[in-house]
Order: sequence, then structure tokens, then C-alpha cells
Amino acid sequence: MDIFEIDGPVQLSGEIHVAGSKNACLPILAAALLAPGKSLIPNAPDLADIRSMETLIESLGAAVCRDDAGLHIDATTIDNPVGEYDIVRKMRASICILGPLLARCGRVKISMPGGCAIGDRPIDIHLRGVRALGAQIHLENGYVIAEAPAGGLVGTQIFLGGPFGSTVLGTGNVMMAATLAKGTTVIESAACEPEVADLAHCLNAMGAKISGIGSPRLVIEGVKDLSPVTYPVIGDRIEAGTFMVAAAITRSRLEINNCEIDHMLAVTDRFRQIGVEVEKYENGCEVAMETFIHPADITTQPYPGFPTDLQAQFMALLALGEGNSVITEKIYPDRFMHVAELNRMAANLRKEGPSVIVAGTDKLIAAPVMASDLRASAALVLAGMAAEGTTTVQRVYHIDRGYDKIEQKLNAVGAKIKRISV
Repeated sequence: MDIFEIDGPVQLSGEIHVAGSKNACLPILAAALLAPGKSLIPNAPDLADIRSMETLIESLGAAVCRDDAGLHIDATTIDNPVGEYDIVRKMRASICILGPLLARCGRVKISMPGGCAIGDRPIDIHLRGVRALGAQIHLENGYVIAEAPAGGLVGTQIFLGGPFGSTVLGTGNVMMAATLAKGTTVIESAACEPEVADLAHCLNAMGAKISGIGSPRLVIEGVKDLSPVTYPVIGDRIEAGTFMVAAAITRSRLEINNCEIDHMLAVTDRFRQIGVEVEKYENGCEVAMETFIHPADITTQPYPGFPTDLQAQFMALLALGEGNSVITEKIYPDRFMHVAELNRMAANLRKEGPSVIVAGTDKLIAAPVMASDLRASAALVLAGMAAEGTTTVQRVYHIDRGYDKIEQKLNAVGAKIKRISV
């Protein structure tokens, strides 16, 4: 198992290139299963979650390989439409094979998914959506078994709203299933995230007929078949936001490339309130922090609101602010396991229900800490770069799920992070 040793405080300077989006790439890899033949994702990030998806796709009967051109998926043969427990338990996004396999094979059996320990994330909306298309659903020994009717899935009008708003993976699953359904499907309360839009654009490039992309109302005209595609995914806005926080928390200036700032308006709004300068340019931005950190109130919301996947990173930043901030989690109310670890580093955080009161302090102090999930681990790395002394972060396998060589990218602009096998 690897750990990070992080020396701080540091000053950063230079340019960082953002990888392709993990949250866009995972469902797009699943979408490749809809089309017999060879598809290519040129800029698929090399992450633990992507590798888990590769293993899952291969277990279905398809072939996957990575070379200098990118990630190749040959979905000519799908002869085992089963998402086995040993693979699916590692990553919740495995559920996104449900829609494609149901549409193409007529039947899919998939284990209930796993992933980060950030609270309850049921798949009932996914099942409600494909059931509306005509699928028969039943549970058996921890597996979901979905079967299309004899004549195939049939388009209909579907409402996908849930108690915490729209569902990104659920929208993707129903949209992928509907591409091959007979007739027209209308998804109301669809997720509007850029990753969902990217999936829709990819499906259209494969021959699907989807309109309303980027809005809460998607219209899918079913087609008879889809074709393989070469499709580069969008840049990862969460990785971009993490590097932007890295610049702010170390009082530095960084250029962030391969990110679409128009996808991050809620984030840049909070940055500017905190006192961070964000200058947009083509395909990126420059971020600078030269003043003290102002307090801010942040509430996570579905897109275009503030993303839950940047909540922990901003908490680390505001821990060094002058004054009191309030961070409220409306997506995953239990996503606060990083609070205790940041407090070990002399942060002054107090959880009150779905909110955390952040009382700013003048410095963080290095300590041994433990990552609890993907984004919490990123927050601890950021805090370590700003803290006095050497911070040890355990369980960095969490960060490898969503950040491609994060220590190498940050070290290249001035960080002091060592990866050590223990």
C-alpha cells in the first residue's frame, strides 16, 4: 500500500494539464458496448476506476487495450452480460453498463455496486427508468437482473427526479437504453452535468438522435443500431478545480490547461468571493491568490450549482480563511469524513447536521492523516502542501481512483510530495 509524504508549506508556479474527465469517460466506455466493432477514446485517463471499467468490459466478452493512440474497445462480441460482484463492488460507476447491455443484449445481471464511503447512493431511480422502458426487474442474491420484453424496449416519458435532485448515472443509463428503444423517449428532470452532455454528444456521434442536450428535458428518438466511434472526452472539471484550489491554498499562481471554465461558473464565483483571481483564456485559465482568504458560504447542488466533488477541497482552503465559513452538503449529507482528519492538522471545523462550520485559522500543522474517499484524499494533499511540516497521507489508493499521477503533476510546479510503498 502506498502513502504520500508531503512537505509544506510550498509555493507553486507553472502550468498543469488537466486529464480527460473520469466521470465522462466511464459512461462513454459503457456506451461503446452499444455498437459492435471498435471504438477509441484518445484521451481516456489512466486511473484505477478506468482500469476497473476495462476489467469489467473484458469480463463481458469485449476486448480492451491501451496504446499511444488511446483506449480501444472492441465490442464486437458481448457473450456474458453479467457484472460480477468482485469487479462491481470496487466502483459504483459500474452500474452504467445496465442501460447499454439491456438495450443490446436484452438481459443484464449486475451486482449491486460499491465505491466511496460517502453516504447512501441507491440505484432505485436507474431501475425505475429502465422499468418504464419495459424492462422486468428482480433481485437475486445481491444481483439486479433486468430483462427487456420480447419485442425490445419501448420509448416513453420518464421522470428521473429524486430526493436529492437529478441523477447523473441514472440519466446516462436511461439515455443509453433509450437510444435503441422503439419510438421516442422523453426524460424529464434529467441531469444537466457537462459529463451527461458529453455522453449524449458521443451517442449522437455513434448515430443516436438525442436533442435537448444540457437541459433537464432530453428527447431520444430510438434508432435501429449504432456505430463505433472515436471520441475524445472533455477535460476533468473536478481535477481542474482541485488544481485551482492548490494555487489558492499555497498563495501561488498557476495556469490550468484543458479545462472549460464555462462548466465551472459556480466554482469560479466562490473563488472570487474568497479572493482568488481567475482569468479565463481559451481552453483554460490562470489562477492566482495573493491576498488573505475571505470566508464564504458554500452549498453543494446539482449542476450548475456548486459540485459536491469539490466540497472537501474548498473546506481545506477555507480552513485557512480569516473569519467563519459555512459549507452545506445537499447531495450526500454524510460526505464529511474528512472533517476529523483536517482537524488533526489544526483546522477548526465543527459538523452540525448537513453543514460544517469552518472557523478560519492562521496556519495548518502537519500530521498523519487517513484518506476516506477520493475527494477527501485530494483535500488532505492540498492541506499538506499548505501545512507546516511533513504530512503523511495513508490510503492514497483512493486518490488514484480519480487523479492521474497527481503527485507528479503537482511536483512539476513546485510541490514536495513523495509516494512511498509501505
